[in-house]
Amino acid sequence: MKKALSLLIAGCMALSMAACGGSGASTATSTGGASSGSAPASTASEASTGEKTKVVVGYMPNYGSLAEVVSAQHNGYFEEQGLEVELMEFADGPTIIAAMESGSVQVGYIGSGAHKLAIQGQAKIFCMAHVGNADAVVTDASKGIETIEDLKGKIVGYSSGTSSEQILKYALEAHGMTMDDIKAQEMDASALVTAMLSGSLDACAAWSPMTFTIQEQMGDNYKVLADNMMFSDQSAAVSSWIVTPKYAEENADTILAFTKALMKAKDFRADEANYEQIAQWVADQTKTDYETCYQQRGDAEWQTSAELIESINDGSMEKMYKVQQDDFLKNGQIEAEVPVSDYVMFDNMLAAAE
Repeated sequence: MKKALSLLIAGCMALSMAACGGSGASTATSTGGASSGSAPASTASEASTGEKTKVVVGYMPNYGSLAEVVSAQHNGYFEEQGLEVELMEFADGPTIIAAMESGSVQVGYIGSGAHKLAIQGQAKIFCMAHVGNADAVVTDASKGIETIEDLKGKIVGYSSGTSSEQILKYALEAHGMTMDDIKAQEMDASALVTAMLSGSLDACAAWSPMTFTIQEQMGDNYKVLADNMMFSDQSAAVSSWIVTPKYAEENADTILAFTKALMKAKDFRADEANYEQIAQWVADQTKTDYETCYQQRGDAEWQTSAELIESINDGSMEKMYKVQQDDFLKNGQIEAEVPVSDYVMFDNMLAAAE
């Protein structure tokens, strides 16, 4: 995966030079972190008031979305920063943003597809989460579908406004096709698996663990037609941590504290020796089986905090977000180019690493 990220960054830099997850939330869980060892240090504000700042975090039920926050929770990193974190589950990024706008959620995790909403001013990215490879267009090989071209006239399910829609459009474009060439069936992300397994869809665009569930049920008939890495030279499947612009303006200290906890969690997450423990925490949080969660450990490049800061300093992070934006612009998903620094809080990430 390190090699994959290097190739992606190189591709993004080349492209930049040439150009210059509606579902309700589940039961929330709240914790300040179950720390082991010595008691965590208090922040100045916590020491003076004796109270922790509560932050409700919107997540999607998969390893990539949860790996950092469960690591921060169970290792006491949030508690060290004077934060009490409550987790709330959603089906996709757009619904998380809607919940943030309603005020029920303060911090959210979004996949690549929902970033267009940040570009349009609905959210601020305060920390990059990871670059992923969890999205795929999959089919039932018993239906005689071997390539993307075979999808012409077929019923293909996708979730609008998410990385599901994004990977489907990438795949079609790469083969000279558009959404008009297929019978595109828009549906809620949570319905994709059932529709695929029932046979009502010929193919679908989804992300893990949905793809793992489909694979498990289909067995040898499961076939991947496209995934993120096939388009790493032209797109960036970046996932991020976000807040609303209003929250960013009014709660800079809380965001910084949350990011400091994430930085420590990134280092824990990046260590292969911790994959099994993280998978168990994710399984406990999502109430799914351990093996399904452990399968997802390869869904992304798990950067350390030092690698993340290096990507800011050498400009590669900004280039990835720029390539992502250029793709939205090319596909008509946004109307105008926006400076990346307008919606990505690079200074916050740098300050959190100090």
